[in-house]
Amino acid sequence: MKNIHSVYFIGIGGIGMSALARYFRFINLQVAGYDKTETPLTRELVQTGISIHYKDSVQLIPKSFQNPNSTLIVYTPAVSSSHSEYQYFQNNGFVIKKRSEVLGLITKDSFCFAVAGTHGKTTTSCILAHLLKETGTPLTAFLGGISEDFQSNFLLEGTEYSVVEADEFDRSFLRLTPNVACITSMDADHLDIYGDAEALTTSFIDFTKRIKPGGTLFVRQGLPLEGVTYGIDDDSDYCIRNITIEQGTYIFDLTAPNIALKGVRFTKPGRHNLLNGLVAFAMAIKAGSPPERLALALGTFKGVQRRFSYKIHTQAFVFIDDYAHHPTEIDAVFDAIEEMHPNKKVLAVFQPHLFSRTRDFGDEFAKSLSRFDSVLLLEIYPAREIPIIGIDSDWLLGKMTNNNKKVVKKEAVIVEIKAQNPEVLVTMGAGDIGLEIEKIKNELAYANELE
Repeated sequence: MKNIHSVYFIGIGGIGMSALARYFRFINLQVAGYDKTETPLTRELVQTGISIHYKDSVQLIPKSFQNPNSTLIVYTPAVSSSHSEYQYFQNNGFVIKKRSEVLGLITKDSFCFAVAGTHGKTTTSCILAHLLKETGTPLTAFLGGISEDFQSNFLLEGTEYSVVEADEFDRSFLRLTPNVACITSMDADHLDIYGDAEALTTSFIDFTKRIKPGGTLFVRQGLPLEGVTYGIDDDSDYCIRNITIEQGTYIFDLTAPNIALKGVRFTKPGRHNLLNGLVAFAMAIKAGSPPERLALALGTFKGVQRRFSYKIHTQAFVFIDDYAHHPTEIDAVFDAIEEMHPNKKVLAVFQPHLFSRTRDFGDEFAKSLSRFDSVLLLEIYPAREIPIIGIDSDWLLGKMTNNNKKVVKKEAVIVEIKAQNPEVLVTMGAGDIGLEIEKIKNELAYANELE
């Protein structure tokens, strides 16, 4: 790493890749990269002085990034090995590393907090970074979403501590060596990589063995792992009890070894988010942060973009956007809406993500989506995949028991939403539905003003 003057990213627009790009730019290295499409995130990177192009072409790689002795190549596993730029770097003696390898190199000499789990990684790591920052901890954080507290997916307040997401996709988290780690969930996912749920569980067990000697593992109560437990209304080591809700805010007691806090506040809806906040609190204790100050910081956490984000919140109409792309996550969103907005007519707009995930969890998706009053399904977002014959949104729609359901094109979704006139609208998905949210918000806000 000491010989590196330039860093080139293949897939620079990804949320995790862009955080790394910001880091290298921050420490004054030359940074450039390729991505398939221009997005608000890539435009922000360009504004920081990073050169980005959107066509797979060796000729577009800047000359200053063509020296194998001083240029590091970072790529995302979502990029095909047949990618011509990847092949050029591979055939010309460049050092090529996956994002996870680079994260491991950057964080190995810091006190590293790693957040793992099939759900909740981004929210938990953002809460943890917020708590540590608020208590004056010198940290660097690489986040998998845009924190509404920092308006970024990257935070550099020092290098003594680091916060990273330990991603199970492609077994990336096995490149990390954390001091403190947590596992929020181990639901079956990424079966295109693992084959079956048992292999995924084995990978999580392997991750726990990466924790440095003397380190700590936090596990959600009920997971088949040994560690310090956390939960709600149970016998966990870190536990939330006596929950009440006042004006959309949770108020609760928090107990842990030598800790008993009353009246702790947390504003993000959903019991899953309460658990994320709890384990972030538990991890931050390991940095020596005072429990009372951490409790106050929990109450000021603003959230993460596209994680139960209120886009419109009035008495007459609520619009929520969420990244949910797995049945368990959809259930968590439904439960949070039901808890915070009971007896309201709810319309869900969902964009399935990956043909393989839709196929592998078709029955579970159908069951989760059928809980909503009405559903609009967008076509499947393919990401890195090619279509699977017979697997499309019409196939998923046919499995749903909800009578008020429809497959719609993106360009027609606003018209359909207006026609249904819901009391609560929720948009969900990990694909490019995120690029439609501001359009939907602006149209609906204007329509509500007219009324």
